[in-house]
Amino acid sequence: MLAGCEEKLSTLHPAGPAAAAVAELWWVMLAGGTLIFLFVMALLALAFRRNGGGSVSDRTWIVGLGLIFPVTVLAALLFWGLALGERHLVAGRGAATLVQAEARQWAWTFRYPSLGLPPAEDVLTIPAGQPVDVEITSTDVIHSFWVPRLAGKLDAIPGHVNVLRLQADAPGEYHGLGAEFSGEGYLHSRFTVRALAPADWNAFLTGAPP
Repeated sequence: MLAGCEEKLSTLHPAGPAAAAVAELWWVMLAGGTLIFLFVMALLALAFRRNGGGSVSDRTWIVGLGLIFPVTVLAALLFWGLALGERHLVAGRGAATLVQAEARQWAWTFRYPSLGLPPAEDVLTIPAGQPVDVEITSTDVIHSFWVPRLAGKLDAIPGHVNVLRLQADAPGEYHGLGAEFSGEGYLHSRFTVRALAPADWNAFLTGAPP
């Protein structure tokens, strides 16, 4: 359980707007689920306390609120989650650095078609504080591109391109992994996203090492 709290792969330690939305959704759903659980347990305890001797109105109250309250909370969470997701469907919209991510068993190749930079293996370099659209595909089987602290995960599918928008709020290194079973070596399908400050990014564009 403690291993699950490791910050470098934790969705609860967001470092970008998309990951922050995922973390916000998780916390709100946890709070809503907790409220439903506590309310239903309270109604169940009340029913046992009366030992089946309650009036019809009492039973109706318990059954009605035992159903109506959870359904109302779940419906509110569903619509709020859909609205939150719609606000973050921004990949491909507006100006953003374009990167191509190509998965294979078991490595990632990153290309910068609009920047004229050489491809890189297992290290994706991006500018901090700016949106980056990642075109994700695969050369063999289905993989999954996931940088937990920057965005949600998206499948890499052979012959198909999915687009995911990343943005790192601050310079640093962020750990990513292939989150889809793709063979015996998939546990080692890891990569790093390196977010650079403006001066370092400009130097990177000129070919200088970051």
